[in-house]
Amino acid sequence: MCLTGVDYFSTLGYQPGIAFLAAGVLSPIATFVLVLVTLFAALPLYSRVAGVSPNGQGSIAMLEKLFPKWGGKAFVLILLGFASTDFIITMTLSAADAAAHFIHNPYAPHWLSSQMLVTLLLLALLSAIFLKGFKEAIGIAVVLVGVYLALNAVVTVVALDALFHHPEALPAWKHAVFAQHTNVLGMFGMALLLFPKLALGLSGFETGVAVMPLIAGNDIKERVRNTRKLLSTAAIVMSVFLMSTSIVTTMLIPAKAFAEGGEANGRAMAYLAHQYLGNGFGTLYDISTILILAFAGASAMAGLLNLIPRYLPRFGMAPEWALASRPLVLVFMATAIFVTIAFHADVDAQGGAYATGVLVLITSAAFAVTLHVWANKVLRVAFVLITAIFVYTTGLNIYERPEGIKISSFFILAIILTSILSRALRSTELRISKVILLPAAVALLGDDEDQTIRLIARSPKDEDDKHCIRELDALDAFVRERYGMDPTECLYFLEVDRTDASEFEHSLSIDGRQVGSHRILCASSPVVANSIAALLIHLEKQTGRTPHAYFKWKEGNPVMNVIRFIFLGEGDTAPLTHEVLRRAIKNPSRRPIIHVS
Repeated sequence: MCLTGVDYFSTLGYQPGIAFLAAGVLSPIATFVLVLVTLFAALPLYSRVAGVSPNGQGSIAMLEKLFPKWGGKAFVLILLGFASTDFIITMTLSAADAAAHFIHNPYAPHWLSSQMLVTLLLLALLSAIFLKGFKEAIGIAVVLVGVYLALNAVVTVVALDALFHHPEALPAWKHAVFAQHTNVLGMFGMALLLFPKLALGLSGFETGVAVMPLIAGNDIKERVRNTRKLLSTAAIVMSVFLMSTSIVTTMLIPAKAFAEGGEANGRAMAYLAHQYLGNGFGTLYDISTILILAFAGASAMAGLLNLIPRYLPRFGMAPEWALASRPLVLVFMATAIFVTIAFHADVDAQGGAYATGVLVLITSAAFAVTLHVWANKVLRVAFVLITAIFVYTTGLNIYERPEGIKISSFFILAIILTSILSRALRSTELRISKVILLPAAVALLGDDEDQTIRLIARSPKDEDDKHCIRELDALDAFVRERYGMDPTECLYFLEVDRTDASEFEHSLSIDGRQVGSHRILCASSPVVANSIAALLIHLEKQTGRTPHAYFKWKEGNPVMNVIRFIFLGEGDTAPLTHEVLRRAIKNPSRRPIIHVS
């Protein structure tokens, strides 16, 4: 919960200020709407997501199953772009806000007065922690969240006591509210319109699901149950703090202090800590806030380290080193540094992108859960309503802050381009994780006395046995004549039926059948050339003899054949099979032989 909380709870550092800038004196009412959405929309939504994705796949995995083949992969890449926006901006925005708290503290050293420099130092510290080890990051998160929430509780209680001793504050606030809005209905209507600007307060839910593999449980059901406890506890704690901090900051801090350059801008609770508890306690609060904001990137980093390796390497859209944590940490940190420099470490400039990433992920989760519960009429109505709320919120946020979708588009484009490049570079990897010879295939291969297996590649066709035998007779005669084979030499036809070409890794099962006097080995696979290569390598290992494969040249443009191979799993099979064998078997003397005519 604390690893998730360094993202979720740390928003208390800037959420009250954002709420006041967005809603003014309506801030407590607008925050109350945020709390209602948190408890009665986001929490039920992600409780369902946790039940469907116990290994931390999140809503992205749910949506992947709804779209077949390349459509599902493209949809996942787009959502990963938004997720990357959310997590990377979490790191950069939180570090920038931590830097703002640091440089505004009266005891901050003069040589560290640059917000950009402090932000980059904090990002470097976060990177070092994850390079050291993941357990260390969790331990630090527990301490930081515990201290931070305790200090916030002290400041909140003292501020509420100050309100109690200033009875004129509440009537003054009510007068200001009713001066702008004559009735309660109008107030809530305006609060609903302003809600998208407060949506950063929902930032912890996707991360809470992403860290599910770290949650203890004797079985899947217990892990899901414990995750729901985590989400519920975090949501209730955050809701209490959101409401109380919104009330005290709105009623005790002058409006001009929230403005850009004001003492409470981005640090409303820190302002109250200094005012009511002195600079000593205020500095302690600043240190705690700086550390938790700087470390808020830890939960984002944890989410990225769980999310990216789960999808891109499996799709063949990232190199194999992307399965390791430390290289990925360096990649993510380099990206975070670039974003920080591009936005001049400005918190407000990154807010739109942050909200866009958060809201798109929540909206996609709402859509996935709605489809998942569609058969239940009561749940269907409830989640359709929840989906509508988040569609409205996301749409309005994008309309009012279009820079968010622009930044997300950059991440999406970067992921798609690097994924395509990686898929192309990895297309001639062996890719077949295991070859299984079924009993019928084993029996047919046993017919070859010298065990020098010779395969003739043939495209699968739907035809009757009579026509099939004629074509097989012709192919058999052509190969024997072309390569001067003895009539008694045992030949096998190999047919690979292409399945979903968007899949990358595959386990290959080889079956066998006999048509007339001809022996046919059959298989199904996303990619033809790699499957043939895998079977040849398997046969060489089993027999100790070099197998041979016979192909015809493929007609057509060679560039188009390569594109067809990358995206459709087929193309000019002969040279592609040879390239797969060349990459997989470094010793040419043990490499199966490819014949082309």
